Amino acid sequence: MQTPYYLVDKSRLLPNMEKIAWLRENSGAKALLALKCFATWSVFDMMSEYMDGTTSSSLFEVKLGREKFPGETHAYSVAWADHEIDEVLANSDKVIFNTTGQLSRFECESEGHVRGIRVNPGVSTSEFDLADPARPFSRLGEHDPAVIEPFADRITGFMFHNNCENADFDRFDAMLGSIEQRFGHLIRAMDWISLGGGIHFTGEGYPLDRLAERLKRFAGENEVQVYLEPGEAAITKSTTLEVSVLDTLYNGKNLAIVDSSIEAHMLDLLIYRESAKMEPDAGPEEWMICGKSCLAGDIFGEFRFPEALKPGDRLSVQDAAGYTMVKKNWFNGVKMPAIAVRELDGSERMVRDFTYEDFAAALS
Repeated sequence: MQTPYYLVDKSRLLPNMEKIAWLRENSGAKALLALKCFATWSVFDMMSEYMDGTTSSSLFEVKLGREKFPGETHAYSVAWADHEIDEVLANSDKVIFNTTGQLSRFECESEGHVRGIRVNPGVSTSEFDLADPARPFSRLGEHDPAVIEPFADRITGFMFHNNCENADFDRFDAMLGSIEQRFGHLIRAMDWISLGGGIHFTGEGYPLDRLAERLKRFAGENEVQVYLEPGEAAITKSTTLEVSVLDTLYNGKNLAIVDSSIEAHMLDLLIYRESAKMEPDAGPEEWMICGKSCLAGDIFGEFRFPEALKPGDRLSVQDAAGYTMVKKNWFNGVKMPAIAVRELDGSERMVRDFTYEDFAAALS
């Protein structure tokens, strides 16, 4: 296939799915795919065998979840608009309001629908202020139990989403304890509690058994159905961005320009000033891999290779699924990567290509 393209490998996706299935069985928690992280619906047929449904951040994600992923569809947004709410309700099983103000605004429209409120417990694991849901002056959820309590009889559940790339079970356990201490009297009046995403429980060495026990205990003591909303945890290490070297030069360092761009195809690398992951990344030759856009800082990173790079060489950028494919864009008119899937039997198929017509249609 012509590069660049994202390659979703089902054999690398499967271990994540199996861990999710184990956790569901041993904890009683349900797992919803967070579409804000990964929405490549060509593999939803496989993922839906291991997960319970989807959760959203917008009307379009709600509709995609309802249309493409069997199971429950949870509808959350930082704010719903008047012209959206009817479609949101028609395409969801639960609607979660970010504030009591939004609940009040749409109380009549949502009457008879399963409703919840997002709660901000004021603690998180994020190392990045940009991504910290509990940052000072956060707009993400209600934080005061006294404000929430008068609305408790109008809802049946809460969503707590305060973890971010949290691979530390003890830290999760401590935060859940603080949530129970502060909001326990409200939690015990609910039917369901979502603990959100950002818990990296599919990572190497994570104590799944301890997590399962903690979730089961939380559910039992509070008599609630627990939901998790894995995004990155569901698809970590499953997908690569396949690129080709177009040109090389030397300007104090060996530079290789590839037919892709972090600005357009791996935007989070630019936002968080992180380096891509490359395999292989070993050998005597050190090269800086550069994107083809006109942005001076369009750099994938510096990596090592067995031999000097040359035009036509293929490179494989790792972990190119989470918060990556959903953020691809048309900056500089650089061709969007196609999307391909590698089946469990090793066969590969292209499921989507992008053309000039797609570029033109996105603008008008």
